Amino acid sequence: VQLQASGGGLVQAGGSLRLSCAASGRTFSNYDMAWFRQAPGKEREFIAVIILTGTKKYYRDSVRGRFTISRDNAKNTAYLQMNSLKPEDTAVYYCAARQSGEIQYNYWGQGTQVTVSS
Repeated sequence: VQLQASGGGLVQAGGSLRLSCAASGRTFSNYDMAWFRQAPGKEREFIAVIILTGTKKYYRDSVRGRFTISRDNAKNTAYLQMNSLKPEDTAVYYCAARQSGEIQYNYWGQGTQVTVSS
């Protein structure tokens, strides 16, 4: 499956952004979809995952309550709604996919930059 992330940009602290991840090439509904991020000088970290039809979602503690992951299987697209953004959310955000039942994410998008100014 090929992934294309978009929606990043520059926003002030407290603002919102919605990231999109468009998928193509395989049956989208067979894949768990996730978001990761990597800040300068730091390791890539998990943000959130949404399982198959969307009934189960898991979040990193630092974003729970501020970020919402969702998916539209009819549009082959996953989303990350980010509210109450903080400067420490500044990073390159990546979407990723894994086939249901697998542990590793084998498919990655190209990343989209999110910059939150104070």
